[in-house]
Amino acid sequence: MAGAALADSIKPGIVYDFGGRNDRSFNEAAYRGAEQFKARTGVKFRDFEIQNPSQREQALRNFARRGLNPIITVGFAQAGALEKVAKEFPDTQFTIIDTVVDLPNVRSVVFKEQDGSYLVGMLAEMASKTGKVGFVGGMDVPLIRKFACGYKQGVKAANPDAEVFMNMTGTTGAAWTDPVKGGELALSQFARGADVVYHAAGGTGIGVLQAAADQGKLGIGVDSNQNHLHPGHILTSMVKGVDAAVDKTMTDAMNGAWTPGVLVLGLEGDGVYWALDEFNKDLITPEMKAAVDQARADIISGKIKVHDYMTDNSCPL
Repeated sequence: MAGAALADSIKPGIVYDFGGRNDRSFNEAAYRGAEQFKARTGVKFRDFEIQNPSQREQALRNFARRGLNPIITVGFAQAGALEKVAKEFPDTQFTIIDTVVDLPNVRSVVFKEQDGSYLVGMLAEMASKTGKVGFVGGMDVPLIRKFACGYKQGVKAANPDAEVFMNMTGTTGAAWTDPVKGGELALSQFARGADVVYHAAGGTGIGVLQAAADQGKLGIGVDSNQNHLHPGHILTSMVKGVDAAVDKTMTDAMNGAWTPGVLVLGLEGDGVYWALDEFNKDLITPEMKAAVDQARADIISGKIKVHDYMTDNSCPL
């Protein structure tokens, strides 16, 4: 009965960022985590897909007024709205994914994207026949440069002479929802000789992966496991445990174990990882797997130190 009573006391809510719950990437991973929680506990959740920036604050405030708790907000761009609303509702538990908001009623979940990106960078270069690989980012912000810098370090670890082409899609939220532009950027990199392109671009990345498949090249997915989208043309995906973070937040709230503060998820415990499954197993040789498994162990142990772009807004390469 105690479990049922606790379950009755929480009404979770999720506010997605641009791209919405079906972006097949970042937001969808959050939705999947909530669905996992619902399937396990029977507790339903409310969610909201914003269409413009002003809705961030409105949605959070509406959820809080209706007594939803915990409220999970997806994406670094929600930080300003959350900071304002969390102060208005000090008794509501808020969780933000992908950045830090330092308030007594906020849990901030961040990831070591640079470490997972390093591993897929190694795989990209080992799979490349040209020694040229690419990266397509979404919005040009430090978080996405963190992915790019980790990737570049991994590429160069596999081959110091490799070339890495890099493009960002834009400087506004629209950069996450432009698959046509993503495809064009990928095609421009393929035209320069790249044969593997990694995206960290949300819904825009769907166009990157489509272009890779159309050109007979390889793409690398992000956030969710995207290997199944174009089997045989997606080398791997750098998965972030956004689903696990959402599930954990709801579970902790239900069990009275929710705490504020910063939760950092990395390679240890698969907070970030590269995806190997039936859709890409034929693309990963035993040598490639052995190399990245060793690198993963060395990053966890501290033997390999991957530079985090966000510590000083620079990349050593």
